[in-house]
Amino acid sequence: MNAELKEILETFARSGWDLIEGPSRAWLEGRGEKESLIRAVEQANRECGSCGCELDPLYKRALELLGA
Repeated sequence: MNAELKEILETFARSGWDLIEGPSRAWLEGRGEKESLIRAVEQANRECGSCGCELDPLYKRALELLGA
């Protein structure tokens, strides 16, 4: 796994937001599906991707690194 993607997913896994926390943690533990992770990050980006928080740019970058 790309080190940058791993760091982003670790941030998501610590976020406290169930939408991205669970899928990110599952992916990091090797038990998640890429499609589920992409859907969760896409939804998070739609819901919160322009609120101004520190996660906003990470959604877009994660999707780029996942090839979405």
